[in-house]
Amino acid sequence: MTTEPIAGSEGIALAPGLYLVATPIGNLGDITLRALDVLRRVDRIACEDTRQTQKLLNHFQISTPTVSCHEHNERQRAAELVEALKAGARVALVTDAGMPGVSDPGSWLTAAAIAAGVPVIPIPGANAALSALVASGLPTDSFYFLGFLPEKAGARRTRLEELASAARALEAAQTLILYEAPHRILETLADLEAAWGPVTRVVVARELTKMHEEFVRGTAAEVRRELAARDRIRGEITLLVEMPPKTGSPAAAHEAAAQKIAGRIAQLQSESGIDEKEALKRLARELGRSKSELYRELQRERAKRR
Repeated sequence: MTTEPIAGSEGIALAPGLYLVATPIGNLGDITLRALDVLRRVDRIACEDTRQTQKLLNHFQISTPTVSCHEHNERQRAAELVEALKAGARVALVTDAGMPGVSDPGSWLTAAAIAAGVPVIPIPGANAALSALVASGLPTDSFYFLGFLPEKAGARRTRLEELASAARALEAAQTLILYEAPHRILETLADLEAAWGPVTRVVVARELTKMHEEFVRGTAAEVRRELAARDRIRGEITLLVEMPPKTGSPAAAHEAAAQKIAGRIAQLQSESGIDEKEALKRLARELGRSKSELYRELQRERAKRR
């Protein structure tokens, strides 16, 4: 077992080691005081893109030297940085946005530092996956972060089919969290419809923490149609998918959920003497979903039972 020092505050010497510093994913106000303190006091900052990081450093008037450490040179750079760390250096690792090592460079350097006996200290902060999850309205007790799906269509469909199969064995609902490029999101949603069913609940979280932050919630088919109607889809995207437990198929899970919706609406009407419209409104508040989305689900299931 190894123990590692915690980053100090102003007036206390910063311990040698590798500091994994989270940076804002859009809004500069999300930088933490501890992150700023560390960035000011390390000997150097290893950056995914020195030009991008320099904008952040300039904004906060930080003059610490920088060096590049990206996907194409991380292994070579790791050897150089680990030698400096073994000699007692204090190095911060940052990526263009978010937490280093999460679908970004950093894992190789971190592993090399640990293997060399160098302290590795995380400096927490903004993260797109968790930010999207807590505001999605999908299950948060258990989730699976996958990062990016394969770029090639065939490999992407195969991976989604594997995930759909795995979801059917779950004991409790989970949320699958993916990152996706804006130019591929429509193809991915179409593949998701094919593998999981068009009524699978999804959320597209776009441009998190930025001026045009947006959450598009609904079924895979509804969200795909909504985005397809736009002239252009821009910004960084986090895609969240509900993984219902032991259902045999996503469509069956959705039907069961709709039956629960109908039952709860009937219960609200009986208990409070309200009409269906008001009951839908109350249930939408309970579930953190839109009234129109619940109404569409209810109508679809009623139509199937006719």
